[in-house]
Amino acid sequence: MSSSIDYYFDFSSPYGYLGSTRIEAVAQKHGRKLIWHPILLGAIFKVTGQAPLTTYPIRGDYALHDFKRAAREHEIAYTQPDPFPIGAVAASRACCWLKASTDAELNAQLTPFVHAIFKAYYVEGHNISDTDVVLNIAQKLGINKDELATGLGDQSVKDALKSAVAQAIELGVFGSPTTVVDGELFWGSDRIEQVDRWLDRGGW
Repeated sequence: MSSSIDYYFDFSSPYGYLGSTRIEAVAQKHGRKLIWHPILLGAIFKVTGQAPLTTYPIRGDYALHDFKRAAREHEIAYTQPDPFPIGAVAASRACCWLKASTDAELNAQLTPFVHAIFKAYYVEGHNISDTDVVLNIAQKLGINKDELATGLGDQSVKDALKSAVAQAIELGVFGSPTTVVDGELFWGSDRIEQVDRWLDRGGW
């Protein structure tokens, strides 16, 4: 049995954002370490044949409505961003850079960075596909902007993100968010509470 909760997410996923605001509390309640896994849905969709929810007729309109409804249910600030969806390569690579750092202080910035990027896009309306926007967000957290800029272009960081996406696909991740507990996959922000119940009961 693992002592962690693994959270796979794409920054361009509204449900990934909504789930990110609640998964920490579940991890803390059960004494689990939360591990953030940035993924790129665009790469996964090439394998699954899917497309962004909002591109589907009828279903897309429902999704736009549901994003806001789900946010209201959990009292989470939410404004439908424009442009949407976007590519979040720079922000995702930044996560990989923070995770790979041997500096404990930088490692500790990963969670605040994840929340700051989500807030910038879904609350403040910033275009997080812009690398400069990502760097400025990081700088506000005390992360060295120049060092991060260099890191984003490092081949090892690029490879780390590619590897993370490949590993997610191999695991069976096809959407954001996907929460993994003891090898069990839970897809969707509406499954966060089910993860809590699963851990309470020791599974079923």
